[in-house]
This record gives sequence, structure tokens and C-alpha cells, in this order.
Amino acid sequence: MNDSAGRHERGKAMFEQVFGREPRPGNYPEFLELTVDHLFGEIWSRPHLSVEERELVALTAVALARTDWELRGHIGASLNLGMSREKIVEVIIQLAYYGGWPVANNGLRVAQEVFAELDATAAKESGHDD
Repeated sequence: MNDSAGRHERGKAMFEQVFGREPRPGNYPEFLELTVDHLFGEIWSRPHLSVEERELVALTAVALARTDWELRGHIGASLNLGMSREKIVEVIIQLAYYGGWPVANNGLRVAQEVFAELDATAAKESGHDD
């Protein structure tokens, strides 16, 4: 296996660990390949920070960018990696001072929506959808 193939396999495994699913190509398969190979195969696979610490950085960065779609994905990834809802909320509250109140307000709104969707799905799956 050459380094490129090894990087891709590392990246795919890391992506699956973080998001709990395989990467999906979407509209731009070339961009997904770059994301898997370089972002997850190189950056996320480096030593010195745990996967959970890297996810906290990513969660904070996407909250700052106010990209609701990406933020939803990283809230899900944070939960997938075992972070509590309280920790996610605390990260967003901490961000208010550094990134601005509108950033934190938006992040908390998105988190609340994601948590509500997860609760509704869990209730439906358990037969308790009220």
C-alpha cells in the first residue's frame, strides 16, 4: 500500500470514528476525497491531541463560522465521540466571549434543535412519541 492509499484508509477510518458513519460524496466527490485524505488522513491523525480534543476545536471553529449545517454535523460528531450535551453547550457558551454573542446565540439555537431532533427520534424508536 503506497502512502496515498494509507493516508486515504487512515482518513476514512478517522472520519468513521468521528462521525459514526462512512463519508458520503454529496455534490463534490473530489472535495470529499481531499477532506478524507488530507484533513482526516493527515491532520486529524496527527499525535498530541486526542480525537475528542480535535473535535472540540472543530466544534468551536464551525460555531464561529455560523454554518448551521456544519455545526449540526459536529454537534452530532461530538455526541458520537461521547461528549455530553452539557459539555457541548459549555463550549458554545465559552465561545461567546471570544467569538461574540451572536455566534454563541446561533450555536445554542442549533444545539437545541439537534438535541430536540435526537430526543424525538429516540422517543419514536422507543414507541413513546407523544
